Amino acid sequence: MEHTVRAAVAVEAGKTELRELAAPPTTETSGLLKVAVTGVCGSDGPYYQQLPASRGPLVLGHETVGYVAELGDIARAKWGVREGDLVALEEYLPCGHCEFCRSGEFRLCDATDWRLGGLRYGATGLSVAPGLWGGFSQYQFLHLNTVFHRVPAGVSPRHAALALPLANGIEWTYLQGKAGPGQTVVIQGPGQQGLSCVVAAREAGAECIIVTGLSNETDKRRLALARELGAHHTIDIESQDLLETVADLTGGHMADLVIDCAAGGTESVGTAVQLARKRGRVILGGQKRRRIPEFDSDRIIARFLTVKGMRGHSYESVELALQLIAGNRHGVTKMSTHSFGLEDTDLALRSLAGQGVDGAIHMTIDPWA
Repeated sequence: MEHTVRAAVAVEAGKTELRELAAPPTTETSGLLKVAVTGVCGSDGPYYQQLPASRGPLVLGHETVGYVAELGDIARAKWGVREGDLVALEEYLPCGHCEFCRSGEFRLCDATDWRLGGLRYGATGLSVAPGLWGGFSQYQFLHLNTVFHRVPAGVSPRHAALALPLANGIEWTYLQGKAGPGQTVVIQGPGQQGLSCVVAAREAGAECIIVTGLSNETDKRRLALARELGAHHTIDIESQDLLETVADLTGGHMADLVIDCAAGGTESVGTAVQLARKRGRVILGGQKRRRIPEFDSDRIIARFLTVKGMRGHSYESVELALQLIAGNRHGVTKMSTHSFGLEDTDLALRSLAGQGVDGAIHMTIDPWA
């Protein structure tokens, strides 16, 4: 396909510009995706600020949903997809043969870790041929190691773009956190990840789901949505005593599972440990991007706690997420709040930090709007 492609290129910290880029030729081992929409992930915020300096200009966006436009013969045989298929991509480009890839844990493959120089959709510079590695574009290059998921019939591309954040919630809450019937789950932080954990906890049959947030208007709206999605209680930690309130709500038993989705401040890590009951589980998913000055490891020992760091999703959790979206379980599609054209990519990315549109939760970029 010899033509140019319109893309939003991150050129410096906090700035994108629209460019016309050459569509890469399709070889036997590659393909080309016509992007329908790409979700705006919370991780796109720090990428937007940091990656242009370290990787040069790049096309961000890794929650890509689109139609297979072109396929090479080897790629066609490996992928099992056809031209015209509507698919959701994972951000990972795994090696395919390490112990982690063989179990569907692509996020743990060294080849997918951008910190180690690995290729990843939405985090690879234009200087790495053929350049179109991100979804904030009309077309996206398909590497031979692309991980595909077929979008179920009847699911719109915009709703399918919820698959990766929802998959994180399923992974952290159910597959790794082991939430289940009769349990109390506390979720710290009502952003995309926290709300996805609410849906997963509800689907897992948790008896009591508690979500915490701040007093600002953004969190107030998100806590209200958390209740719509299935949370039984929400707590404003700036006006209520968190530990006392959870103790009251649980009859003093505290939480079987605590999931820390709060980004930025480190206080929530210590709080998560305090909220867990004896033999409880703590999932740390909110990146702080700083060291924690004090951490009460003695409490972990005394209360027999299991503390696990978590990021991303497995192949299984993405498949489960698409099934939940197809059935609109627990009203999950309410999380999709805004859609923007390529010319408003900066506005969407600034909205992640509360500096753009009000009420944004999960946003998508539609390159054809």
